[in-house]
Amino acid sequence: MTFLIKNKFLLLVFSIFILVTGCNSLPKIPKPDWSKPIEPNARKRAEQNVKEGKGIQLFKNNKNNGNFSFASSNPMWRATLDVLDFMSIASSDYSGGIIITDWYSEDNPDESIKINIRFLSNEVRADGIIINLYKRNCNNNVCLTKQIDNKLIFEIKDKILKKAAIYKEQSLEEFLKNQPKKVYRE
Repeated sequence: MTFLIKNKFLLLVFSIFILVTGCNSLPKIPKPDWSKPIEPNARKRAEQNVKEGKGIQLFKNNKNNGNFSFASSNPMWRATLDVLDFMSIASSDYSGGIIITDWYSEDNPDESIKINIRFLSNEVRADGIIINLYKRNCNNNVCLTKQIDNKLIFEIKDKILKKAAIYKEQSLEEFLKNQPKKVYRE
C-alpha cells in the first residue's frame, strides 16, 4: 500500500514539474511606446489601430496571417539576388540569412572575386546587411586569397538597399490595395 502512495506522490510531483517548466512559452506583454503622441479621439485611434493591424488577440494562431517566411517575401533577399544575378551562387540559406557567390572573373582568369552577404535583419536598413568581398590572385597555380575592403562593397550595398526599398514600397502598395475596406459608423 505504501508503494502505491509513493508512486502517486512521485507522479504528482512530476506532473507539477512539467506544468511549471512548460510555462516558459507564455507570451510577453510588449511595453507601450510613450514617445509617440496619443490621439485623443478614441474613434480615430481605433481606426488607426485597425489600419496598422493592431488589436487584441486572445489565442495566437500559427498560420502567419499571410506573412510568408520564404525568400520571395523579403525585399532585402530579393534585391540581393537581383543585384548579384551576374554571378553564380555557390550557397544560400534563407533561414540562416547568408548568400555566398562562386568565384567570379570577368577577363583575367588569374584574378577573381567572391562575395559573402549576411543578413542581420529582414528590415531594409544599412546595418541589416554585412558584405564581405574576397579577392583571389593566382600565379602558376598558386593562389592567394585575401579579404578586401574597398568602395565596391559600398556600391553593392547601396544598390541592394535602393532595390529593396523599391520592392518594399511595391509590396506595401499591393498589400494595401488588397485589404478590404473598413466601414466605421458614427
